[in-house]
Amino acid sequence: MGILLVEDEPNVVSVIKRGLAEFGYEVSVAGNGATGLQMALDHDFDLVILDVMLPVMDGIQVCKLIRQQKTTMPVIMLTALDSTENIVNGLDSGADDYLVKPFKIVELAARLRTLLRRKGGDQQPKNNIFTISDLELNAESKIAYRNQEPLKLTATEYRLLEYFVKNQKKILSRIQILESVWDIDFNMGTNVVDVYVNYLRKKLEKGGGSKLVHTVFGMGYIMKEGEPDENTK
Repeated sequence: MGILLVEDEPNVVSVIKRGLAEFGYEVSVAGNGATGLQMALDHDFDLVILDVMLPVMDGIQVCKLIRQQKTTMPVIMLTALDSTENIVNGLDSGADDYLVKPFKIVELAARLRTLLRRKGGDQQPKNNIFTISDLELNAESKIAYRNQEPLKLTATEYRLLEYFVKNQKKILSRIQILESVWDIDFNMGTNVVDVYVNYLRKKLEKGGGSKLVHTVFGMGYIMKEGEPDENTK
């Protein structure tokens, strides 16, 4: 998924590019307003992140000109100016959203997802982003987030979580989990699955997160939102 970042501060560019790469986004950069405008008009980017204070041409002008030709391209304005007047000017120029510096990358990524869903379905970068409730897993960067906070998982816990997320709403037997996550034929008497599911649950539910991994009596486990059914806990 292509994102255009129009920003002239190298440190900000570095942080945003590195941060969004972890979410699977490909970021192209323009260092001034005129170049950014030309790139936005010449290429079919999925979204534009546009700073207000830019050399050559400011972000307000750039946004207005983008809107004249590309009415549906989502635009997020970035600025260090948080006055109501500046925010209104940015939105009136055609921006879809407005984010005040400094900000957290997880917040920016959340804004991107919201705008991209509005544009046309839940467009997930490279089909490597998996979500359930407030849990998000990036299969490319191997990082998972709960309520926008990164989870500190061991390699095995991550593999287990990825398997659950990719097979959410399916009942998974312990032998299926053993073969898929560990890729080893364990003695069926082992409780390694139960132990690691317990580890994973504690990390997922830390801080009051809702329960996502449920036990299905006599069958295995299932990952799903909402209250457990009669045969699950």
